[in-house]
Amino acid sequence: MNSRFDSDDRRILMFPAVRPCECISPETLLDSLIPLSHTICNFHSKCFATQRKNSREAIRLVRVLLMFFEEACECTSALSKSSAVLCFSELHFVFQKIRFLLEDCTREGGRILMLTKCEFLATQFRLLIRALATALDVLPLKLIDVGDEVKELVELVSKQSWKVKIELEADDKLASKRLLAILSQFERGIEPDLNAVKRVLDYLRVKRWSDCNMEIKFLEEEIAFKRSDRDEREVPFLSSLVGFLSYSRGVIFETLDHQNAANQIDSRCNVEMFRCLNPEDFKCPISLELMLDPVTVSTGQTYDRSSIQKWLRAGNMLCPKTGEVITNTELVPNSILRKLLKNLCEYNGVSLGRPGTQSSDKDQTVAHGSPVAKQAMKFLSRFLSGRVACGTREQKNKAAYEIRLLAKSNIFNRSCFIKAGSIPPLLKLLNSADASTQVNAIAALLKLAKYASGMKLIMSWGGLPSVVAVLKNGLSLEARQCAAATIFHLSSTSQYRKLIGELPEAIPALVELIREGTTCGKKNSVVAILGLLLRAKNLQKVLDAGIVPLLIDIISSSSENPDQLVDDALAILAILAENAVGSHEILYAIDLHLIIRILQTSTSQRAKKYCVSTLLSLCINGGAEVVAVLATEPSLMPRLFSLLTDGTSHSINEASSLIKFLHNFGETSAPRWMSTAVRRKQSVR
Repeated sequence: MNSRFDSDDRRILMFPAVRPCECISPETLLDSLIPLSHTICNFHSKCFATQRKNSREAIRLVRVLLMFFEEACECTSALSKSSAVLCFSELHFVFQKIRFLLEDCTREGGRILMLTKCEFLATQFRLLIRALATALDVLPLKLIDVGDEVKELVELVSKQSWKVKIELEADDKLASKRLLAILSQFERGIEPDLNAVKRVLDYLRVKRWSDCNMEIKFLEEEIAFKRSDRDEREVPFLSSLVGFLSYSRGVIFETLDHQNAANQIDSRCNVEMFRCLNPEDFKCPISLELMLDPVTVSTGQTYDRSSIQKWLRAGNMLCPKTGEVITNTELVPNSILRKLLKNLCEYNGVSLGRPGTQSSDKDQTVAHGSPVAKQAMKFLSRFLSGRVACGTREQKNKAAYEIRLLAKSNIFNRSCFIKAGSIPPLLKLLNSADASTQVNAIAALLKLAKYASGMKLIMSWGGLPSVVAVLKNGLSLEARQCAAATIFHLSSTSQYRKLIGELPEAIPALVELIREGTTCGKKNSVVAILGLLLRAKNLQKVLDAGIVPLLIDIISSSSENPDQLVDDALAILAILAENAVGSHEILYAIDLHLIIRILQTSTSQRAKKYCVSTLLSLCINGGAEVVAVLATEPSLMPRLFSLLTDGTSHSINEASSLIKFLHNFGETSAPRWMSTAVRRKQSVR
């Protein structure tokens, strides 16, 4: 009988209570009402930032009724009366909603949102208490064999439920008014008084950096849900609250309290777990897109909510994956999969989105969300840039961390920090002897390097040598991998590729990170080298750094590495193989059957394309001996022919040329064959 919804599955301020069926026995109802009542009574020990009086009143009434339920369990003689069943059914329905309401009022991260909804919440408490009174009116109390004291208490609850005043509390109303006044000041371009901001935060018991950060995360998830549901009405206001809290987090709270050893251990464990998972396994069987909101149907299969809803609305009642009949259209949120998917996407750098939402996604990253958020970010960027430049060591570290967070996914935020002059002092922090400060500074610069003017300022302020120094000698692997990612963004510009390649330590440091780094560090280094290889003069430097054996290690361990990393390693190998020296190094270090195996087993079109390109280049640069090895491999030709029908245009051309090479082998003399091969390769290019 207990509701199958919990705080992890249910959207805030939604009350999916389920009425008990009409044929249910009163004993079953009581057996369910007692634990439900206990759950409600346990809320008395939780923190109510708002609705304190109304919550206490609701809990008090339920606690008294709990005594009645427990005593009524021992007597079932009169419980079969229809009026008793009706009363207990209605109480069960009301108690479910009270539980949901109390969950929302105590939900971590939802305090400021609950303050803005204080009038609505007070109305909900009033309606539920009145519904409780209505249910008790039909209770045949005289026919139920419980103690007189308990009966008197139930009668008292019934009377009080009609008379008790459930209204908007004065303190909630005042705090809400103060919050709205601060938001209005931001909107008018006025920086609010810090004491006024502190009063609001103190009322909500947001007393630490981590409390404020939790509020921000919660609101950002709400904004994401609203956008995924195409409901943009509340997004500007929610963005305003995020702007207020971001300003508060950066200006009010001096100490970071979110990092501890346990979290770091969990993070390392998660990284190891995510290495074994593939984002492809989390795509909806209908849309073939990553599931933003996974739900499970009656057949036990999981789909993205929007996709399965469209399927059902079209009148399809067969499970798309199993073909079984969907007997119940209820969609149960798969909260475990949703959390795993969210963390997995963060680890792999995959963005969650739906087809057709590119414009809204772009708005989310480019725009500021609301005028309040815009002004709050402008004030905050100036404050944090000043702290990075002139604060104490702890203040500089904390400010760099804030910039790192805020510039992560919002282009408007990045532009604010760049205009506020945060890049020069962040570059100075790269020389810090404190590992935390260094990693926060390079991570912040990485985010700002994604913006064109950010790249320009990093280079014009002479920041490239400092970034390379962190890449080579950073105080932590995280700092080194952030430096590699920064090099990748800088390499997107041709003139910067030249400057990076001319630094003698840059490319060897990237190659060394492939050898020593985590999966993330390897990915960052590999894509940075791919960018640098767009300049032909960097190719020999990459070879001299000894990258070929490391690439082969990645490819040979393809089952242990993310597909993207393997694909990028194959891409570098294909580029190096086009060079004669590169081909000879590859042939010296690799077993050609490894490339053939990847071509046969990989599901990635990119991987197949690079395998064929590499084999073709090795044939040209390696001579008849290479072709002879390939010609004796019986599984290669069928795979090449399959690419002629399902490959990309580029892989089709190269597969066709390789097939001709293999057919021509042995039919002509070696010198004539090789000259033909060269001509064919040139025609492919």
